[in-house]
Amino acid sequence: MNEEEKLGPEERKLNDTERPRFKSGYVAIIGRPNVGKSTLLNQLLKFKLSIISPRPQTTRKRVLGILNGEGYQVIFLDTPGMIEPRYDLQRVMMKYVRQAVADADVVVYLVDATWKVHNPEGVARELEGMDKPVILAINKIDQVRKDTLLPLIETYSQAYPFQAIVPISALKDDGLDRLLKEIIDRLPEGHPYYPTDYITDQEERFFVAEIIREKIFHLYGEEIPYSTHVEIEEFKERPGKKDYIRAVIYVEKPSQKGILIGKGGQALKRVGELAREEIEVFLGRPVFLELFVKVMEDWRKNQARLRWLGYR
Repeated sequence: MNEEEKLGPEERKLNDTERPRFKSGYVAIIGRPNVGKSTLLNQLLKFKLSIISPRPQTTRKRVLGILNGEGYQVIFLDTPGMIEPRYDLQRVMMKYVRQAVADADVVVYLVDATWKVHNPEGVARELEGMDKPVILAINKIDQVRKDTLLPLIETYSQAYPFQAIVPISALKDDGLDRLLKEIIDRLPEGHPYYPTDYITDQEERFFVAEIIREKIFHLYGEEIPYSTHVEIEEFKERPGKKDYIRAVIYVEKPSQKGILIGKGGQALKRVGELAREEIEVFLGRPVFLELFVKVMEDWRKNQARLRWLGYR
């Protein structure tokens, strides 16, 4: 007989009451483009899971990241920036945001402290009818004067009944401990949804494609990054050898294909070099990466082509 079985019913009841409860649940990180949602996820996880770039709308699909700690498991959902969609791809992206919010136990709405014009009433309209706790995180506080924060907090608090308002700098890892505590306090009690050594539920090939796409965002200007989609056609693990990865980069026009490849293939070669280095760090093993470019006319505005590329 173990020690707990030796206790009487009342003693066992007291013991259960005193025992800390495990918290677990889903947390959707939402907000306008380029407010730092992916940076926040990466900093909370202490691992680069979501790709980042200075450009808005870098994130296209929901990215799931799992944070395990003493007495809790938080499942974060990084989402595309909230916009008024103009074509089919953007409509699918906004569907991912709505799904993440529907799945969430807690919502973190991220705003940018450096915005010249804040619109708390607009934020309140987007959150109207929300039936779950919403925490407002005011990001990039390292880039504004401290005396501007209290009036900003007051303005947002009058616009919507946020459960908490937390000033943070995701990039500088400032205020994230308090934000995490506010999140955990509002999570339901329950068991872990995933094994505690998991950091995501998504396959390696998804993140490999995202890394390649990130390099395109960093290396090309104008419309090229937004017109590209990366598909992993082949991913072979080869014990004793480098993993083999064949990736196709789809563009919408023949002219974009020429720009992406560059003179003598040098531009595409640079994408491959930078992507391979980061992929090897991510996977923890050497890879041989081959990149190809194909044209798929107007794929962003064609529902059938979007579904074929995995946007559902």
